[in-house]
Amino acid sequence: MSTPTEPGHSWSDPALSALVGERRRLTNLAYRLLGSLAEAEDAVQETYARWYAMSRQRQESVESPGAWLTTVASRICLDVLGSARVRRERYVGEWIPEPLPDRTEWMSGRAGGGDADPTDPADLVTLDESVNMAFLVVLESMTPAERVAFILHDVFRYRFAEIAEIVGRTPAACRQLASSARQRVRAAQAPAVPAAGQAGLVRHFKEAWEAKDIGALVGLLDPDATMTADGGGLVGTVLRPVEGSERIAQYLIHIADKAPGLVLLERTVNGRPGLVAQHTGVTVTVAAFSLTGGRVARIWAVRNPAKLRPWTERGES
Repeated sequence: MSTPTEPGHSWSDPALSALVGERRRLTNLAYRLLGSLAEAEDAVQETYARWYAMSRQRQESVESPGAWLTTVASRICLDVLGSARVRRERYVGEWIPEPLPDRTEWMSGRAGGGDADPTDPADLVTLDESVNMAFLVVLESMTPAERVAFILHDVFRYRFAEIAEIVGRTPAACRQLASSARQRVRAAQAPAVPAAGQAGLVRHFKEAWEAKDIGALVGLLDPDATMTADGGGLVGTVLRPVEGSERIAQYLIHIADKAPGLVLLERTVNGRPGLVAQHTGVTVTVAAFSLTGGRVARIWAVRNPAKLRPWTERGES
């Protein structure tokens, strides 16, 4: 999706180029705030629409267009978060943030292997610790104001005085919001696992699932492991989390029996090793993992087709 231009502006204008160049940062911010690529894209588009709706004179009076865009995007996201809480209460089953592929893997899925469109939203999101699935899930437990204050301060390094202007609270209140959010993250944070170690465990998990080896799956899962699936009411899946290693293993074998020909692929999901399940060449599930003590503690399986857009558009184009 392209960014609109105001009549009379030239794309060669350095100031306009710098303005459009803010899109990557805004997309990164909006995705972390909303946990949805589609909603992040809409928020960024609305931000630019408001900029171009202003007169040229008013635009030129803005001292820092980048700061103006950030403020507007953050406020739009704050509003979206408020309404999203209501929408997600009516959501069918569990709601999981939208998973993102690694840039290189997403590009390689294109027919013909061409270059990625630089305006593709998923290609603009930097995959780091602030977008791994476990982190995004914790963000979902926060109030909208906590989430905005925490992300702006701890991830994007904005000062509390700046955040106060965005969320309409005092700097002291914003500091407290970020502190409360930080405590939530620390309480839910599992010990870090090296990427190589996680990749190896995910590979063994994939092999055990393919072999329908229930004993091996149970051995790879933490006894208190939880698997959460998100179908959005659009595809069949469990509506509540499956708890316990044996129940999860049995459910995974049940899935394999119901879908003969299911192909499992090792892929990077939100910057961490994960799995993608394809059936008849179509991506039907993207699974993210969290590890504890060398075993799988959490599995988030996204099956809602609306959330698999970055994983399917390339491979099926």
